[in-house]
Amino acid sequence: MLEFSQQMINGLSLGAIYALIALGYTMVYGIIKLINFAHGDIMMVGAYVGFFSITLLGTNIVVAMLVAMIFCAALGVIMEKIAYRPLRNSTRIAALITAIGLSLFLEYITVVILGPAQKVFPASAFPVKVYNIAGLSILNKQIFVFVSAVLLMLILQYIIKRTKTGKAMRAVSLDQEAAVLMGISVDRTISITFAIGSALAAAAGVMIGVYYQTINPLMGIIPGLKAFVAAVLGGIGLIPGAMVGGFVMGLLETMVSGYGNSLYRDAVAFGVLIIILLIKPTGLFGKNTGEKV
Repeated sequence: MLEFSQQMINGLSLGAIYALIALGYTMVYGIIKLINFAHGDIMMVGAYVGFFSITLLGTNIVVAMLVAMIFCAALGVIMEKIAYRPLRNSTRIAALITAIGLSLFLEYITVVILGPAQKVFPASAFPVKVYNIAGLSILNKQIFVFVSAVLLMLILQYIIKRTKTGKAMRAVSLDQEAAVLMGISVDRTISITFAIGSALAAAAGVMIGVYYQTINPLMGIIPGLKAFVAAVLGGIGLIPGAMVGGFVMGLLETMVSGYGNSLYRDAVAFGVLIIILLIKPTGLFGKNTGEKV
């Protein structure tokens, strides 16, 4: 029971990271029905911005996270305007190929500029402490990741449910043509959606740097794909589904690593995707909706 509780703690902190990344996937899909496969690499860029903010500017981890979020929010808006907006009325496959191209571009431009070698987050940026509570070992970085992620999720929920911007996002997601008739700027709303999703991914990138202490140009591939699985698991396009899916994926990964073999944790994650697509393609919270033809 003690070992199970320890794995639960590890899984919740890891799942919080996946949930933040999954939110970006599900927000963009909910607005323009696009799977932004470059999202994991935006997370990687955020990790590097946070790293250089700490090492070059001497900021603390919270300020580094804020700097990374602002930078990646701007990057997300630029990507949407340059790469995705011209293809908005094109076929979905064209937008999907563009997303994959952007992913590769971000990865290898980072390799060219910063080199392929991994970089280590300085230990002074977040000194690790261990708290022994009822026989459980809880790291302060696990607490930081979990609390930060939950706080960002609550802020996102407030924006979506309580602000004019959130209402505009929900309106555009429901019916873009009707939203235009009501005076809502669809382009502006979509740009804000990309900005928020990219900022959350950047925060997740800094959290991964704190959690694993190393970053590299290809670090966004596997976490990005797992976050996509989490979004599909919860119901792609649904924000609560992305949150729950992220935590489920984190718990599943740690349980497989703890009780089975860590070599199989990636295989299990994508096995879950196959099972969900076969049994309930709309995800845990999704509903089947009829489509008139």
